[in-house]
Amino acid sequence: MPIVAQSTETTDWVSRFADEVIEESERRAPGKPVVVASGLSPSGPIHLGNLREVMTPHLVADEIRRRGHQVRHLISWDDYDRYRKVPAGVPGVDESWAEHIGKPLTSVPAPAGSEHPNWAEHFKAAMTASLAELGVEFDGISQTAQYTSGVYREQILHAMKHRGDIDAILAQYRTKPKAGAKKQQQKPVDEAELEAAEGSGAAAEDDGSSGSAGYFPYKPYCGNCEKDLTTVTAYDDDSTELTYTCTACAFSETVRLSEFNRGKLVWKVDWPMRWAYEGVIFEPSGVDHSSPGSSFQVGGQIVGIFDGRQPIGPMYAFVGISGMAKMSSSKGGVPTPGDALQIMEPQLLRWLYARRRPNQSFKIAFDQEIQRLYDEWDKLAAKVADGSALPGDVAAYTRAVGTAAGELPRTARPLPYRTLASVADITAGHQDQALRILSELDPANPLGSLDEARPRYDKAEAWINTHVPAEARTIVRDEPDTDLLKSLDEASRQSLRLLLDGLAEHWSLDGLTHLVYGVPKVQAGFSADATPKELPPEIKTAQRTFFALLYHLLVGRDTGPRLPTLLLAVGQERVRTLLGA
Repeated sequence: MPIVAQSTETTDWVSRFADEVIEESERRAPGKPVVVASGLSPSGPIHLGNLREVMTPHLVADEIRRRGHQVRHLISWDDYDRYRKVPAGVPGVDESWAEHIGKPLTSVPAPAGSEHPNWAEHFKAAMTASLAELGVEFDGISQTAQYTSGVYREQILHAMKHRGDIDAILAQYRTKPKAGAKKQQQKPVDEAELEAAEGSGAAAEDDGSSGSAGYFPYKPYCGNCEKDLTTVTAYDDDSTELTYTCTACAFSETVRLSEFNRGKLVWKVDWPMRWAYEGVIFEPSGVDHSSPGSSFQVGGQIVGIFDGRQPIGPMYAFVGISGMAKMSSSKGGVPTPGDALQIMEPQLLRWLYARRRPNQSFKIAFDQEIQRLYDEWDKLAAKVADGSALPGDVAAYTRAVGTAAGELPRTARPLPYRTLASVADITAGHQDQALRILSELDPANPLGSLDEARPRYDKAEAWINTHVPAEARTIVRDEPDTDLLKSLDEASRQSLRLLLDGLAEHWSLDGLTHLVYGVPKVQAGFSADATPKELPPEIKTAQRTFFALLYHLLVGRDTGPRLPTLLLAVGQERVRTLLGA
């Protein structure tokens, strides 16, 4: 049964799950390694929602490993699943791939231009690379290899022998036809259309052959066209002779199932069979598996047929993207872990999954929100360093920066992400210029090389280049806006003089921050050091007006990168020229 949801307080949910998993493992399999599991289907790009399927057991497994226990994190690659549909938006793929629908994913050609031997390996490779960067240790199991080598032969024969028991369990959830309704001709069901029905409790999933010969929980792949559009028409328990026909190409053959390795158990039987075979103690599942008739719920009954027990584990909520709805692997263009790791360090991505309990949904930012997330992350790092962070936050931070094997590689000088993004934006790939600006952020401790700011600098630069629209990029003026300068009133000219007079003395990130916020204060007769509590509300209005003026004179629009960073990027002499010194 699923682990109950945690309270809404900030807690170290990973430790609580680890306690339960260790206790359950000792009860079920004393003295053996703890087994946690994830399942991934390489049917297309494996997205950031799928990553929660991996990160939840990874974090729990890593905590168990930190405590000195042996643990295995299995990732079952469901690469022997049928190819359901041609996903949209995949480079090198067109509608001609539709001819392969119904074949195992490992029998479908990889996208054009891929270096991998088949469709499944192409998408597995990208995910494997991301998991390595994230520090996820796992044992990968190819279901193609398991089925085609006969590893599950005894389990298949056992399921066929007990097909009546399995059918009786599944029948509890099948939608009964209305009285007088005509019987529909049986046809293969596209699994992409099944998720909504499954959530409503209807057993729309193709859970096995149920033709005139009865129910069978096994689907052969056709010996002629390789597709699973087959129906078992006869089976003998004693000889294990099985006859099937293919509705796609009309091929028919009789095989001996005790020697036949070209087929698989249907999903609602396959999953619980693997729980029993691998001895899985902990495996999370998506919230779509919480309804009656779902694979997880039905599997909890079917697993007993294989003398196994259902794993414990939470239902995990969906992961979203800033500005996008719930992710679905049936649609193209959904961000993957690789996409996220282009623009953020692995520590930040790990933290996003570690700090939220599995039953809490959250979003991953690909827009301006990423800058705020990085600010929050850096503040947490500072609190952890000075001992002021809350215990739950310390735990999430610790799990983000490393694993039981050690800390992940980190940026030597983690400068503010928004500053690095602004510098990358303004310098447009000129690394010498970027180094000059970044070395002036803290004159007392200048940056000696861009490598000190890597990989964070590279991530920020990638974000600017791939996720900031061209019209939002910063282009510094070549010449002063003389018309605007001539039209300024005396108060505006005085504000520019105050800024220019203080440039040399305040030429650092902190100094320029103090200067640009202080000019409106001084103009109003207050000290530049006055705090917001000491100032009237109109000072904020004056600051916004002053900032807008500077942006217009420097980049020709109302807004832009943070002004202290922009000033450093432009350089003192050019600033003086553009501001009419």
